[in-house]
Amino acid sequence: MYNCTALEQMESTLASSEQQSTNPSLFVVDSNEHDSRLDRALCRLLGQEKRTLIVRLIRKGNVRLNGKRCKPETHVMAGDTVFLPASLRQDALQDASEQTHAPTPFIPKAIKNLSVLFEDDDILVLDKAAGVVVHGGSGHDAGLVETLKIQLNLPELRLAHRLDRDTSGCLLLAKNLATLRKLSESFRTRDAHKTYFAWVTGHPYPYAGRITSHLLKGQTKSGERMVVDDIDGQEAITDLQTVCLQQAENTPYALVALMPHSGRTHQLRVQLQQQGHAILGDPKYAQRDDIHWYKKIGGKGLALHAWRLRFIHPTTEKTMDLRAPWPNRWAHFTTKD
Repeated sequence: MYNCTALEQMESTLASSEQQSTNPSLFVVDSNEHDSRLDRALCRLLGQEKRTLIVRLIRKGNVRLNGKRCKPETHVMAGDTVFLPASLRQDALQDASEQTHAPTPFIPKAIKNLSVLFEDDDILVLDKAAGVVVHGGSGHDAGLVETLKIQLNLPELRLAHRLDRDTSGCLLLAKNLATLRKLSESFRTRDAHKTYFAWVTGHPYPYAGRITSHLLKGQTKSGERMVVDDIDGQEAITDLQTVCLQQAENTPYALVALMPHSGRTHQLRVQLQQQGHAILGDPKYAQRDDIHWYKKIGGKGLALHAWRLRFIHPTTEKTMDLRAPWPNRWAHFTTKD
């Protein structure tokens, strides 16, 4: 026979399951997130771009673990129940709606021309084209990730790191939550490394060095999201190496390699602009005259490319070193006088 304690535990578990099925504000932690920090588990569920909001809501007590207030660093166990406030709830339920709603029309075209750099049972590494939206939102019903979940029948597919819509190159995705957890930890501990190429205005000097900033998200009067270097912002560190110097119509520009040690929103774009060497074609941070000159010499789109991705495979533990080919849209840059 069951003892009293066992019966109470069974009743509690059944009640929790029934409550979750009828209450969309609750979800149960699965075995993939066992012993994870609450904030990191929620970031993997909802997206790293929501980290600031997630941490703030946990600290305010709006997110509850098993009905109680907790801290962002509190560890969760498989079977724990997490209450999500309305501001996070819609994102948590988005996966279900994605199974029944068709993606936006432009996405299938992007998938047709998709370049796969590596794929196995756990990870997928793509060479993302510039202009392809990675996640739905900001006027797009669905993005690349949402569409791939449907097309490839991979409901747990998640981004392991961010890549802006206008940035091309290496994009790493995890096919299951256990893999995502390990990859997220690798990026957090800086065991995973990314190298970008960017064409920038002017000739940087010194030719190599480290850029350190404190980046803070904000908005302009028009409501446009901007990131600025501010003492109250989060530390952002990037190593820079000038690769070559060029000139067109008496205007200098250069190719630089960038190795970020942090992953702040618009980090490379803001840091280069603050150094006086904005990325060519950057509609948000470059000067208007530079944008006009860039178009005049045949430039198109943001000249930023995620060239190399190096990390330890979460299952095989082999070192993965993947590179996205030089973008075709850059071919004419090196031929300028």
